[in-house]
Amino acid sequence: MNKSTLNSQSLKSTVAKQVMWNRMISVVEEQAQALIRTAFSTSVREAGDLSAGVYDYDGQMLAQAVTGTPGHVNAMAAAVAHFIRRIGRDNIFEGDVYITNDPWEGTGHLHDITVVSPSFHKSKLIGFFACTAHVVDIGGRGFTADAASIYEEGLYIPIMKMAERGEVNSTLMHIVRGNVREPDQVVGDMHALATCNEIGHLRLLEMMQEFELDDLQEIAEFILDNSRIATLEKIAALPKASATGEMTIDGYNTPIELKVALEITDEKVLCDFDGSSGVDKMGINVPLVYTQAYSCYALKCAIAPEVPNNAASLAPFVISAPENTLLNALHPAPVALRHVVGQMLPDVVYNALDKILPETVPAEGASTLCNFQVSLRPRTDAPAPKDAVRAEVLTFNSGGSGARPSLDGMSSTAFPSGVMTMPVEATEHTGPIIIWRKELRPDSGGAGKYRGGLGQFMEVGATDGHEFDFSAMFDRVDHPARGRQGGHDGAPTVIARDDGVAMQGKGKQFVPNGRRVKLEFSGGAGYGDPGERDPELVKRDFARGYISAEAAKKDYGLSDSDIDEINRALALGEALGD
Repeated sequence: MNKSTLNSQSLKSTVAKQVMWNRMISVVEEQAQALIRTAFSTSVREAGDLSAGVYDYDGQMLAQAVTGTPGHVNAMAAAVAHFIRRIGRDNIFEGDVYITNDPWEGTGHLHDITVVSPSFHKSKLIGFFACTAHVVDIGGRGFTADAASIYEEGLYIPIMKMAERGEVNSTLMHIVRGNVREPDQVVGDMHALATCNEIGHLRLLEMMQEFELDDLQEIAEFILDNSRIATLEKIAALPKASATGEMTIDGYNTPIELKVALEITDEKVLCDFDGSSGVDKMGINVPLVYTQAYSCYALKCAIAPEVPNNAASLAPFVISAPENTLLNALHPAPVALRHVVGQMLPDVVYNALDKILPETVPAEGASTLCNFQVSLRPRTDAPAPKDAVRAEVLTFNSGGSGARPSLDGMSSTAFPSGVMTMPVEATEHTGPIIIWRKELRPDSGGAGKYRGGLGQFMEVGATDGHEFDFSAMFDRVDHPARGRQGGHDGAPTVIARDDGVAMQGKGKQFVPNGRRVKLEFSGGAGYGDPGERDPELVKRDFARGYISAEAAKKDYGLSDSDIDEINRALALGEALGD
């Protein structure tokens, strides 16, 4: 065989492997979409708070679905190895399904259920499928930071078999049903997780038959080797430097400090969070797996965004934090709201990275999701209507993201989590809740050459005859997003009852029958000097209602005559029906 023939065969082999790699990514995306279609909880079905992935024989992640959150998939990247160790290879059979919500071996808190299924081909174990979803309730105190330890936060499911050889563990199902407030939704989601793994497995077998594969070893080596090389090439092109970053956020009762030391070496990017606050008494602590997930995500976005996510492309990003601190909280620390702090970490990392790679990273945003859970029940201060019911309603919402070095921030869009804002109609369908108002919040995006994304207004109540507990999970109340390179800060979060009673940014708070909660979610910060903003963009923002006349004049120098001209044009447009 001559050299030309060998080179041709090698090229064909490489092309075939690249096709298989792309197919595997499509397989796990179909896996994720199957979960969305079959899930019971609105957090999965409407917001996409999930992850899905395929793993090799050793538990290394080969591909992840595009749909999903970094907190789930990057944390889940390490989870399958725990399952293999806990279950034991001699105890892995066809038809098995494994489950856990262990915060330290899963994705960071009890509300996330991870399901892993072994994948067999011709009676031989070839790999695993895994997926994670946030369930609406897990018992205990509910989705709130009010617990003092993990024992109060809900039902703990250690790594165990949900099914063995196709036989569902009915004892586990009875225990779950007896310990959660929404048993049908939670158990339904558990079955949906197992089903989506099965979909992934079937599609993988189709691919293996098409390409005549007996196992995943060769394609796994191709994926991991190429991902490692591509990531290391990106790191090698960076300046070899170090920098520090810091940020103060609200915390629960007192502000907390987040600090990072970042170092770029020839083959690694190191992030050490030594110096950050210690373990908190309330449930805002972060297991290291979640700290690693969002810190890795921030670095991948800035340094190697085009390299697909897998075990090898994540490995060069090394994240550490001292044990028994806020960002490496050990059992039994309360961790229910670990996302409120964990989703702030990209901003901390970017505070350092901006000093090494200027004009690369965005300004700070609302960052953490603007989530709240409403626990509704018949009113207790007076006779309730016969049709009054109990219900748990969880809704995901977003403030504004920070402006980028060459683009405005995105309004009411979640970065870094990436989950979708839940539609009002879907939220109101889950219980006797009413969303009276949901609209963009003018002037909430920080001024800059590029403007920060807008937050939003929300007003929440219940149908007549119901009172409720409102579990707030907000930050940026006292510490709004900070501008970058001369950009202005975003607007802070505001929360209060409609009768003027003050409310806290975190914790479960009682709302009596007939009262509403009024919310103003924080905006993203601006990037660059506002004086350098294109005047036409300023006029556009004012015409669209993104900024008020006062802000247009104060922050950007728009003249009264310009304001009058735009108002006349708008009035004419309304008269013409535009």
